[in-house]
Amino acid sequence: MSGKAARPETGLRRGLTGRRMVVCVGPGGVGKTTVAAAIGLGAALDGARVLVCTIDPARRLANALGLSSLGNVESRVPEHKFTEAGLRPKGALFAMMLDVKRTWDDLVTRHAPDPARRERILKNRLYQQMSSALAGSQEYMAMEKLYELATDRDYDVVVLDTPPTAHALDFLDAPDRILDFLGNETARALLAPAAAAGKIGLRLAQLGGGYIAKTLARFTGQAVLSDLADFLQSFQGMYEGFKERAAEVHALLGSPEVGFVLVTSPSPVAISEVLAFHERLHAESMPIAGLVANRVTPDLWPGGPLPDGRALARALGGAERDQSLGDRLAVTLAEHQALAVSERRALERLFRAIDAPQVVVPRLETDVHDLAGLARLCERL
Repeated sequence: MSGKAARPETGLRRGLTGRRMVVCVGPGGVGKTTVAAAIGLGAALDGARVLVCTIDPARRLANALGLSSLGNVESRVPEHKFTEAGLRPKGALFAMMLDVKRTWDDLVTRHAPDPARRERILKNRLYQQMSSALAGSQEYMAMEKLYELATDRDYDVVVLDTPPTAHALDFLDAPDRILDFLGNETARALLAPAAAAGKIGLRLAQLGGGYIAKTLARFTGQAVLSDLADFLQSFQGMYEGFKERAAEVHALLGSPEVGFVLVTSPSPVAISEVLAFHERLHAESMPIAGLVANRVTPDLWPGGPLPDGRALARALGGAERDQSLGDRLAVTLAEHQALAVSERRALERLFRAIDAPQVVVPRLETDVHDLAGLARLCERL
């Protein structure tokens, strides 16, 4: 990372050295947002001016950063919050939450050829729905926001927490899907006559068959078809600008100043997804800075046979009345160790496949809810 390193470059810090942008990727529910915040805190402690951009609106993360809330405008973590946590950062830490709708509006404003076209798009009902809820919008706008922050701001390090997706590869595929939709010449050609004529219905000649028109109208409603026609027509001439920007973003993601951090839990489903994501990143020559295996069950009894109930009873004080408690503890310990061994074996496949700095973060007793907790997590990375 940028800034003079005050701590040894071990673990994940070794892979992040020199990176201006850190992109945390992985399936949902693995602690990706918290890991991103901890990475940002570590860079700030080392002397960098850092921004953490999150997709997660959870109030818990804002509280962990010492903020009452997160919004679309960067907020600086107050100095007194660091002092209360016993921390003395050499740099500064900022945080914000991605506003997908606002980022879409900014993109339209940048590419619209004139104010009239801009207003026509922004007021279109289909656009208003698409910019908030269309599949892939979060992923596309996350990349757009990363590019904006990297090129228009003066941060030493930007850490991006990517959206939770049903499949991690959606993160890389989403921009192409959105652009294909916006630039669909066939749909534009089919719908353009209806928009130009100001008609709600679509005639037989326009779609090549009355059955298609009737079916579309039945499932979408004629008003929706009209909105779609107007929407696609409004983007006429803007597609190339969107496409060029997407190419710039893709080039940025492949540059050495960017580092992808894969975050996973020990679950087989999460591991399989991260392996697929790693394969895709590698195929596209995108730089992988490290791997974080999070929420791993710790091995409490490594390198030897587990004690039985009698041995645990003796450790508790030796009284006969402790035998029942010792037996219950032995069962609990055996179940815990079986889970730890199972997770370790599952992770071995992941560690063999990924040639990058690797960190194992054990399952913590409590959720990270303040800066002190984030600092403890940071020390493990």
